[in-house]
Amino acid sequence: MTESASSATGDGSAARKIAVVGSGYMGGGIAQVLALGGARVALADVSAEIAQKNYDRLLVESDEFVAAGLFPEGSTAILKANLWAAKDIEEAVADADFIEEAVPEVLDIKHQTLARISAAARRDALIGSNTSTISIADLAEAVVGPERFLGVHFSNPSPFIPGVEVIPHAGTTPETVAAARELVHAAGKQTAVVKDVTGFVLNRLQYALFHEAAQLVEQGIATADDVDTLVRTTFGFRLPFFGPFAIADMAGLDVYNFCYKSLQTGFPERFATPKILSDLVEAGKLGTKTGAGFLSVPAERTPELIAYRNKAYVAMQKLLDELGPAPIN
Repeated sequence: MTESASSATGDGSAARKIAVVGSGYMGGGIAQVLALGGARVALADVSAEIAQKNYDRLLVESDEFVAAGLFPEGSTAILKANLWAAKDIEEAVADADFIEEAVPEVLDIKHQTLARISAAARRDALIGSNTSTISIADLAEAVVGPERFLGVHFSNPSPFIPGVEVIPHAGTTPETVAAARELVHAAGKQTAVVKDVTGFVLNRLQYALFHEAAQLVEQGIATADDVDTLVRTTFGFRLPFFGPFAIADMAGLDVYNFCYKSLQTGFPERFATPKILSDLVEAGKLGTKTGAGFLSVPAERTPELIAYRNKAYVAMQKLLDELGPAPIN
């Protein structure tokens, strides 16, 4: 868990006040994250009984996580001090600085919930949705004061995945975006701000990979197990440390440009060369070897970058050896 979580005092006296509406698996995990980060967090659900049941579950989970070394010692005490179950949505949001909606991915349910939230919350309270698929602009139609509304998308399992998508719609104010990011950072998470488009960024990338993987299996080119093995042990091995643009810069954008041409012999439309790539290659910006590419890493820092890369990959393999294989097969 994060330094901010482990250093939280647990008294909640001067903490910001947050409500999480929807106390199930995702909402409960988000509430854990925010409460361990030092916020005073209300849990709300369709009934007081469900909210209380999930509150109790989160404390039991915390004890289990502490015993497994996944949460630091004292985490359950912090949760007991900072987390509470409200009798209903209105009680949970009445004095909240920020409300996170985490109800099922059904537009009507989210609209009804957001309408109740915005009617009962303070007019200056920020409102976020944990949706992973629904347009933020569509959701904003149910919010009174839509300029204070945005997507704040945690990933599963939220206590352990560090990244959060922040998704403003066209009417969200810059101040709302900045405040939402600061709130997430205070809980020890990292944020990326993306536009309100179908799939946002996380799922657009995730499902693009899955779509290609599924076709490989359907066409008998490889088994599902072999595809997973290749992803885990090759390009996926790099991804905890470098995103696709950093990886491309290190490989050489001219190499990528050539590989696209090779792929086009079999898949001319699906693997059309991105214009953003060909423009850089034509300009002589080939990545780290020229000191300019997508990320413009100065050429003199390339040895430092390569040394970090090699150290990171060796450390990753040691971690995997220590953990052993995942209990899948």
